[in-house]
Amino acid sequence: MKLLLELRERGQGKDMAAVVAAIPYARFLGVEVQQQGNEVITVLPFTEKLIGNPILPAIHGGVIGALLEITALLQVLYETASERLPKTVDVNFDYLRSGRAVTTYGRAIVNRQGRRVANVRSEIWQESRDRPIALSQGHYLLQPL
Repeated sequence: MKLLLELRERGQGKDMAAVVAAIPYARFLGVEVQQQGNEVITVLPFTEKLIGNPILPAIHGGVIGALLEITALLQVLYETASERLPKTVDVNFDYLRSGRAVTTYGRAIVNRQGRRVANVRSEIWQESRDRPIALSQGHYLLQPL
């Protein structure tokens, strides 16, 4: 992804909003980014297209999984000098409760980072950070140029 290299050359290497704008699926979902210190917070404003179960209504499980993974990738990019998006080696999702029709937030923590692989834990929540709706644990392959 040449965008990451270009952003770093312009001194915007930590601008995760520009990275999200370059990821088509993240743009389609409407993912936004807030940065609080060294923490990248993803924000997914609710829209009708995110509904998977119209009876509840509940956000589609694939959207929840995608937000968890996007959150993890952005945090890895923020903390590393990787010039390309990390590739997913494996990831596990824990769906804890239904994602209701409200704004959803996410954050990730890089638990361990080696030269080639990072171990990352992500969580997303809605009204209360203390009540996550889903968690993920994954390994991501770092891709230096």
